[in-house]
Amino acid sequence: MRFIYPLLANRSMLILLLIVNIAGTAYGFYWYGSQLKETPAKFLIFVPDSPTASLFFVFVLIAFLLKKNWPLIEALAIVTLFKYGIWAVVMNILVYFVKGELDWISYMLIFSHFAMAVQGLLYAPFYRFKWWHLIVTAIWTLHNDVIDYVFFMLPSYHMLDRYIPQIGYFTFWLSILSIGLAYYFSIRSNRFKLEIK
Repeated sequence: MRFIYPLLANRSMLILLLIVNIAGTAYGFYWYGSQLKETPAKFLIFVPDSPTASLFFVFVLIAFLLKKNWPLIEALAIVTLFKYGIWAVVMNILVYFVKGELDWISYMLIFSHFAMAVQGLLYAPFYRFKWWHLIVTAIWTLHNDVIDYVFFMLPSYHMLDRYIPQIGYFTFWLSILSIGLAYYFSIRSNRFKLEIK
């Protein structure tokens, strides 16, 4: 597996991923457009989950291209990329079981969100965040769950409305898993570490 890391650290790969993530982030905010129009201003920052996650990673990539680390952004990126990447994959699969079919946009969302989750973890050896960065990220992430499932600001999948309590429970534990993975890959003392050169 370690053979992939020189490729990931390559400047051309970082630029390519930056372009892809900027495009994906822009599309993500567009996808949320109609929901954002109906969202109270105080909740706006908490609604577009996936594009905000990929926006964090855009800043991680910019830092890498500058040969820097922005630790709080790295912590936010790994946790939210994994959480919302896997969340969207599971929700779209659930849509398939409810409706019996998926359109091409749903398949694109499954692929792109799975890629989000993977890229966040793949770059973990290059992150340099500490406990306090992860604690701030955990507060952000769990607070976002409260906004989504107490104030019902979660992404609109109307065909899944009857499952909101179960989805909320799943999402809480997915948040815990995402925070745990961030610790495992980026903080524990004997973790695998690399430098962007």
